[in-house]
Amino acid sequence: MPFVNERTYQRYLQENREEEFHKLVDEGIRRVEEQLGQEYPILIGDKELRTPSKFNVRSPVDTSLTLGVFQRDDGELLRSAIKLARESYRDWKDSDWRDRVELTVKAANELRRMKYELAATITFENGKNRYEAVAEVDETIDYFNYYAQLLEENRGYTREMEGRIVKGEHGISVMRPYGPWLIISPFNFPLAITATMTLGALITGNTVVVKPSSDTPLSAYKLVTTLRRAGFSAEVVNYVTSPGEVVSKVMEENLDIAGFAFTGSREVGHRLLKQFISLKPRPAVLELGGKNATVITAKADLRKAVEGTFRGAFGFGGQKCSATSRVFVESSIYQEFLARFKARTETAQIGDPRQKSTFLGPLINKGAVDKFRRYVDQAISEGGRVITGGRVREDTRSYLVEPTIIVDLPYTSSLWRTELFVPIVLVKEVQNLKEAIRLVNDVDYGLTAGIFSQDTEEVEYFFKNVEAGVTYANRESGSTTGAMPGVQPFGGWKDSGWTGRNAGGPYYLLSFMREQARTTYD
Repeated sequence: MPFVNERTYQRYLQENREEEFHKLVDEGIRRVEEQLGQEYPILIGDKELRTPSKFNVRSPVDTSLTLGVFQRDDGELLRSAIKLARESYRDWKDSDWRDRVELTVKAANELRRMKYELAATITFENGKNRYEAVAEVDETIDYFNYYAQLLEENRGYTREMEGRIVKGEHGISVMRPYGPWLIISPFNFPLAITATMTLGALITGNTVVVKPSSDTPLSAYKLVTTLRRAGFSAEVVNYVTSPGEVVSKVMEENLDIAGFAFTGSREVGHRLLKQFISLKPRPAVLELGGKNATVITAKADLRKAVEGTFRGAFGFGGQKCSATSRVFVESSIYQEFLARFKARTETAQIGDPRQKSTFLGPLINKGAVDKFRRYVDQAISEGGRVITGGRVREDTRSYLVEPTIIVDLPYTSSLWRTELFVPIVLVKEVQNLKEAIRLVNDVDYGLTAGIFSQDTEEVEYFFKNVEAGVTYANRESGSTTGAMPGVQPFGGWKDSGWTGRNAGGPYYLLSFMREQARTTYD
């Protein structure tokens, strides 16, 4: 049976029910507004725990709004959660895979019921516009249904071996879990990325301790409580809000953590991995960002190229590891593309992401705004030219900046190789496709890449030679962004990843399991 994605907004559009969609989103916003300022506990087993030290999470949409009050763990509760996850693993590892599939489908249905509240939570937490927020909830539901289908299709990853060495020999291969996993999730996809890592571990028989980003802890809290309502035991899925430095310290010393899954910067991921495996060899699932490029050849459909590059570069303010950060354009169409790309970028609606007309909401925090200013200043000082954008919108209660296109930046600039995570894109003229591919690959990262060309031979050359884990040709909805479970398995090559098994793909769950051969004789 083929997998079917959620596609909420697209479905409402196709059915001429767009106003109904917006009404449901607005209702979700009102529900979250009613919850503002609540306090949220740490969840360890059946205990709801509070700490003397707390931190407030304010919305980047309006910093006068307190989204919630959260507990600041000093490491003791994280250690307690890991210990409980180790103890509960003894029973959970032997749970029937069919039961885990059933619980996962129940959780997917519960997430669907809460769709618009969850989308509004994302908007308030990180400033994502309503279309992308609903799409993130859709992605989360897709992960649940897709992984349930994978486990069912593979019969719990138990397989009879056909070979025989001697008469009466019977061999089977069984994929088995590792134990408790620490899940460290990012701010930019606080529901979907938390979900794929958490469920990847849970559905395969591991237990988890979820440690969300301190910028966006509420989406993860709602995910964990949803899993519990669906029937996952409280002991197997725990939630702790600890600062990053505390988590790092615990990981340095704790041998009860069987594996960890992390999405974030390359520098932090590499440091955590080195600390973790220095104690003993253990598995890790890492997604570590990108410096993604789009190639536009002389044979491109420029309408598609402009729209796809615009959405890839500036969707969610470039705060995606898959965001288009570099664009290489063949010389014969360079000026025309640049003019059209500039014009399209200047139509972007910047403002409150709660409004249906808004394309670009705020950046996540003041630190991101400071980075934006610093990168623009660096580009100009090194000879780059800002053809549109480059400014911070002076709003004392939000973090709004303009989508920015920079040209003529010398290739010696470090900005060509640095993951920016703000709405800045660098554009460079190239002579041919071969030169473009060389430049695309001339970075340590290898997450996503895109091409616009109507020539099938050019597209095939691109696919065969580009060094990236997720690649697109002529993607109008986002030249390097928008991978969905069951359609585009998402993960990086080179410094962008670790396991080589992409999230939302047919091999992802294997990252959370190890093989055991079982042989019996008559």
